[in-house]
Amino acid sequence: MRVAVLGAGVIGVTSAWYLAAAGFEVTVVDRQNGPALETSFANGGQISASHAEPWANPQAIPKILKWLGREDAPLLFRLRADIAQWRWGLQFLVECLPHRAHANTVQCLNLALYSRDVHRALRSETGIGYDALQRGILQFHTDPGEFEHGIEAAKLMRGYGIEREVKTASECVDIEPALRSARERIVGGIYTPSDESGDAQRFTSELARLCAARGVAFRWNERIEAFETAGDAIAAVRLRTADGAARSLSADAYVVALGSYSAPLLRAIGIASGVYPVKGYSATIDVGSAAGAPTVSLTDEAFKIVITRLGNRLRAAGTAELTGYDTSINRVRGEALVARTFDLFPDAGDRANVALWAGLRPARPSNVPLIGRTRFRNLWLNTGHGTLGWTMACGSARALGDLMSGRKPDVDFAFS
Repeated sequence: MRVAVLGAGVIGVTSAWYLAAAGFEVTVVDRQNGPALETSFANGGQISASHAEPWANPQAIPKILKWLGREDAPLLFRLRADIAQWRWGLQFLVECLPHRAHANTVQCLNLALYSRDVHRALRSETGIGYDALQRGILQFHTDPGEFEHGIEAAKLMRGYGIEREVKTASECVDIEPALRSARERIVGGIYTPSDESGDAQRFTSELARLCAARGVAFRWNERIEAFETAGDAIAAVRLRTADGAARSLSADAYVVALGSYSAPLLRAIGIASGVYPVKGYSATIDVGSAAGAPTVSLTDEAFKIVITRLGNRLRAAGTAELTGYDTSINRVRGEALVARTFDLFPDAGDRANVALWAGLRPARPSNVPLIGRTRFRNLWLNTGHGTLGWTMACGSARALGDLMSGRKPDVDFAFS
């Protein structure tokens, strides 16, 4: 069977890998000139299976109200004349209800933990390199009230079999000595030793190379414009090359893995995905000979920032901005990441050599991704992973390969 995978980010390329492994003839199409050059390009680097709870939860609403009016707020909602944005925001509030948040948490955790195991198996099988570190993730707190909530959340998650170890401030510094300069501000932390980190863009590029060796075809610089339908099936996908030439691609089945850009493509054929772009920022710092950069992946709970070591670079990433499909960099928000990183780690690297980046996370109000078949019998989805694309990529792709092969995936998840 010929399968066209639309999108060459971490979700699209992992989908191609597992579909090829299942015996499908796979072609990947992307508008960029290589893999992982959009949302997967410079994310926070965490494979945070033990912290896979959705954004939408009862504690989110008071925090959002507290952040209103702040240009550097962790969550910034820029109101637009966009019904999709308003619909997304209202549904997000619904998903904050306790029973909805609980159900979504179970779904996300199940998929994330499964994906972590699949990811490890892939790394063992291929020896793929991507600045991987298996040193866990340390979530540190500087606010006593937030720390108490973190302790309660850790207790709740242990009921699901999640390793979350409560640590004192001194123990946090023992885990990551670079926190020593911020020791007096830290009140405690939550450590998940089984979590990991690594460069999602490098992983995707290396996996694309392995895919090509396995026979996967890649079509670069081709923009996906629309589907051509025939009754209950997709007949072809219309493409446009960089020089404006029209192209068409026909296959037996199609997989939409276009991140935030899945939504308009699907909307045109009457499929509501619930995906809306949520812009995130990152700052990548050249560590050089600096001695004060951390090596354990960290989450700064007060500022909602993740800080991850990627070889000789340090990546600080975070914030969420609902502003449509705008990928321009707001200097206030980008520089806030840099300021906080050097506030915590004064000798983290070269302040004059920082690369700012912004990308669009494909977020659904529930944070639960869409994986499975649509009402068109040969159209499949693997999209809507929000902040957890890197965390859930391998498991989502492996499950999709099983579904398309007629097998039941080895994970308890509500596939579409």
